[in-house]
Amino acid sequence: MLTFVENCFSPRTAAFFDLDKTVIAKSSTLTFSKSFYQGGLINRRAVLRTAYAQFVFLAGGADHDQMERMREYLSALCKGWNVQQVKDLVAETLHDLIDPIIYDEAATLIEEHHTAGRDVVIVSTSGAEVVEPIGELLGADRVVATRMVVGDDGCFTGEVEYYAYGPTKAEAIRALAESEGYDLARCYAYSDSATDVPMLDAVGYPHAVNPDRALRREATLREWPILVFNRPVRLKQRLPTFSMPPRPALVAAAALGAAAVTAGLVWYTNRRRSAATPA
Repeated sequence: MLTFVENCFSPRTAAFFDLDKTVIAKSSTLTFSKSFYQGGLINRRAVLRTAYAQFVFLAGGADHDQMERMREYLSALCKGWNVQQVKDLVAETLHDLIDPIIYDEAATLIEEHHTAGRDVVIVSTSGAEVVEPIGELLGADRVVATRMVVGDDGCFTGEVEYYAYGPTKAEAIRALAESEGYDLARCYAYSDSATDVPMLDAVGYPHAVNPDRALRREATLREWPILVFNRPVRLKQRLPTFSMPPRPALVAAAALGAAAVTAGLVWYTNRRRSAATPA
């Protein structure tokens, strides 16, 4: 239980959450495949292929090479998609598809970090068009996600502008720490995948959540806490321990510098939490 509230004179802190299999029980991108099929963006064959990819992902069998192949496949698949249509489809089905698969334990942690005066940042390999509305649903303060190149016609070109994966996640949170004044030694991070070891290693309080085999070994060696989340529940059905605050967000870019282009789209909330904000 997180009971310590940040002193108003302390440096700012944050909790960084991977999304898939850490906050939600499935792959956020693959979960929308049926919606994309019904919206005419993909065919039945693509639905079956994404269903198989979801199975591999949930079984913990997606290693680095498979994730790279999945990235290449999804990049090619979305080429020519109208970005606004994708956003509309996600918005229409967000609550039906995502709300039921949010881990109760993760929602509780998010609330506890907010109560302690920490920002909550979702850092996900999935695309921004999917991750941003999920972050808003969860009440996250900021989001870092993969971004695809959008052409002048408003459609995806199939090229990746920023890939939030592996070491680039660590670079992103370091850039945010510099721009937002976070003390990373006092920050928290949560992930299920060994590919996120650089992100976990960048903070003072790393946690392995439902870890794959490689991350479990690493967490055991480093004596990182290992958490098990296994209770997906609709947010509105939870006991009154989680509030769904309206968080109108401004989206801004967090610069990573020449090495990593951009750290991702950033959301700023208008709502002030009751906990004091560090100077």
